[in-house]
Amino acid sequence: MEYAVGIILGIAVGIFSTVVGLDRDRALYPAILVVIASYYGLYAVLGGSNTAIVLETLVGLLFVAVAAVGFRVDLWIVAAGTVGHGIFDIFHHLIIENPGLPTWWPMFCMSIDITLGVYMAWLLWSKRVRVRPF
Repeated sequence: MEYAVGIILGIAVGIFSTVVGLDRDRALYPAILVVIASYYGLYAVLGGSNTAIVLETLVGLLFVAVAAVGFRVDLWIVAAGTVGHGIFDIFHHLIIENPGLPTWWPMFCMSIDITLGVYMAWLLWSKRVRVRPF
């Protein structure tokens, strides 16, 4: 169920953003990647683990950096970073023990991340969104 909900929501967010025109602004998908990167930190706070908070913050900062560099240089970096976060979701439990993390979260997050990353790649490939800032 987590996979289906993630995919459906990813498609819905992408289509909604396109129909409304939100993705005409190059900042949308980098901002989404920043938000995606913050959720594990939220769950670490809920779980009350200082170690998880530190580790999730450090990993989250890597994805925030990818979003910033991608926004400034090339949105393909952001698309790759979003898919990369989905891949990270698959292996998260092997890297960080986060007691606040719901058991269904990694599957959901992986599904929506990869769906949004692929949708963004399609937007870039079809030239519906500017790849570079200038």
